[in-house]
Amino acid sequence: MADKVLLIEHGTNLATNVLIAALAEAGVGVAKVEPSVEQIRAEKDGADVLLLFAGDYLSEAPEVLICLKDLCFGEEKALCVAGSGKELAEVERIIPKRLIEQEFIRPVDIKGIAAKLSTLAGSDRSREQKKHILLVDDDVMFLQMMQSWLGKKYRVTAVKSGMQAITYIAAHTPDLILLDYDMPITPGTQVLEMIRSEPSSASIPVIFLTGKTDRESMTNVVRLRPDGYLLKLMGKEKILSSVEHFFETRKWENVYM
Repeated sequence: MADKVLLIEHGTNLATNVLIAALAEAGVGVAKVEPSVEQIRAEKDGADVLLLFAGDYLSEAPEVLICLKDLCFGEEKALCVAGSGKELAEVERIIPKRLIEQEFIRPVDIKGIAAKLSTLAGSDRSREQKKHILLVDDDVMFLQMMQSWLGKKYRVTAVKSGMQAITYIAAHTPDLILLDYDMPITPGTQVLEMIRSEPSSASIPVIFLTGKTDRESMTNVVRLRPDGYLLKLMGKEKILSSVEHFFETRKWENVYM
């Protein structure tokens, strides 16, 4: 996959053109879009590095920042933001600073931005080689914890509902799905059935995540014949070793705890 940066800016200016030319010299492509949720979502695929040129317009377009926050959290996009101190503070009201890879204070150093983006885009090649895990759970705190645990070794995409998972799988093929067994509206059992019913996704391994440890619940989980299950109460090291073991052996019976 070619390196690509998604540049989000209202209007255009000379500095932007210079930046695009500098990135092109480094072999990095740029897709430039207006700060529109529709345009961002249309161009996001293939670009794991995002650069937002902040401006006064953001105070009237919170949906753009919410969209970028979701991409940073759910799809692990690397977000860089350029702007004044006031503009960066406006961005951080919606997007936590921990989700922002780099901030550039105006007046910006175009060469410095180009160098940073080139490095991030280049590192994406090794990221693409990592095993890809789709994490599905309605508990945002649990998602964040699991993402921090697994993210150092795997590519992790996090979604908060069963239908978001189905929508994601329609366009992507993760190497493993960690699926919450108990979710409102579309429970994990129904999501598994939908995954198995489609030829394009039927072979994707699915491991249930469950907080229930009683015999009846465990029997119900096993009866659905997922590729394994993990107890949410297991510690970090146990969960990591179980996932690693699964990728090494692909044997569902060895994942059960």
